[in-house]
Amino acid sequence: MIPNAAPTIIIMDRVTNTDTAIPTITTMKAKAPERPRNVPSGMRSGAESGLTTAALYRLMAWMSPAYPIGAFSYSAGLEWAVEVGDIADAKTLREWLAVMIGEGAGFADAVLFSHAHDAIAANDDAALRSVAELAAALVSSRERLLETTAQGRAFVDTTQAAWPTPALARLEAVWSGPIALPVAAGAACAGHGIARETAVRAFLQALTANWISAGVRLIPLGQTDGQRVLAALEDAVAATAARALTTPLDELGTCAFRADVAGMKHETQYTRLFRS
Repeated sequence: MIPNAAPTIIIMDRVTNTDTAIPTITTMKAKAPERPRNVPSGMRSGAESGLTTAALYRLMAWMSPAYPIGAFSYSAGLEWAVEVGDIADAKTLREWLAVMIGEGAGFADAVLFSHAHDAIAANDDAALRSVAELAAALVSSRERLLETTAQGRAFVDTTQAAWPTPALARLEAVWSGPIALPVAAGAACAGHGIARETAVRAFLQALTANWISAGVRLIPLGQTDGQRVLAALEDAVAATAARALTTPLDELGTCAFRADVAGMKHETQYTRLFRS
């Protein structure tokens, strides 16, 4: 059988005349099943979206919560927001994260990721240094700096050990300061030929999922409620990724003041489970 070929239906019939009965065989090609129409681009297969099997494998590994960069130990200020009552259930967690994704750290990191990817793809060392420097300077608090640069350092070290790429070596050559996570991840994706559009969306989804994981542990919420929040934020993630892909670096800004305050307040919070 030929894989993916339309099946052949064989129909046997008997034609009778006065002298003999002659069996006849008619073959018909069954109509191949139609591909579903209007499938969103984010739901297409790897081949259809221009993502090779190897690229998809690496992207899934790097954006997995199992990738050893310590993401589970950071809450981006959610721990303080839960303690003071700003976040108390699935609804308030979703509302808080919608702002962080669309107007706060989520949007900023997606833009930085996109520009780091572009700089590597264009072999533009000056642009790569600019985005790395801005990423380190843009953070709003000491713990937020720790959060993004500790994970960035771990991402570079782990990826160079398992999936080495000259792109990360170039990043370290042009920028000697602390490397933020979105810059490290964007450079690695470009170095391995992973399309920028797909990579930005995957990065932002992974960031959102990690924040939700922190919320599930802190509030606490059930795992199913956590997935409901993730599903409810799907459109926000998609819209933010689309904006990030077209936002110039000199127009990057955020407007999530309460989330920034939460990150600062967490530094002196008496009882803490998370590092931010």
